[in-house]
Amino acid sequence: MALTPSAMIPLGSPLPEFSLPDANGEPVSSEQFAGKPLLVMFICNHCPFVKHIAAGLTEFAEQYLAAGLGIVAINSNDFTSYPEDSPAKMRDEIAARGYRFPYLLDESQQVAQAFDATCTPDFFLFDAAGNLAYRGQFDDSRPGNNVAVSGADLRAAADAILASHTPADRQIPSMGCNIKWK
Repeated sequence: MALTPSAMIPLGSPLPEFSLPDANGEPVSSEQFAGKPLLVMFICNHCPFVKHIAAGLTEFAEQYLAAGLGIVAINSNDFTSYPEDSPAKMRDEIAARGYRFPYLLDESQQVAQAFDATCTPDFFLFDAAGNLAYRGQFDDSRPGNNVAVSGADLRAAADAILASHTPADRQIPSMGCNIKWK
């Protein structure tokens, strides 16, 4: 498995606007989350790094959706070359994992480019004003490193944002599979 790190764009960067279909074709836009904190996650179905934390993502989402955090996941992979990431397989993943957040399809890959997303998983947490407050790893766990999945890094950042505080400046890049570009 080759590791690709997050690009770690500057903190304070504005939320790129997006409007994408979910796995069922229903539109979801950044405007729907105006005035509230928003976590944008770039994930896919087939990446071993995403599979490794998928149960933890479900747990995280259950807790933080209830606390008022907006959450969306975006699949920007070229599903023609990687059919495991097709909309039909996304629907299967939603059902299998119990994802309650919108899982969006970025077929043109323009949204991934606007975010400067590089890997799966790649996390971008914006405050209620739409400014980037965290871009880093879910936690220290990786496939095969025997560290339990906890979501500790992202949880600490989300807790800070929900309490109207600034997350720690020291943020460790997410690592995973590269986005499968066309």
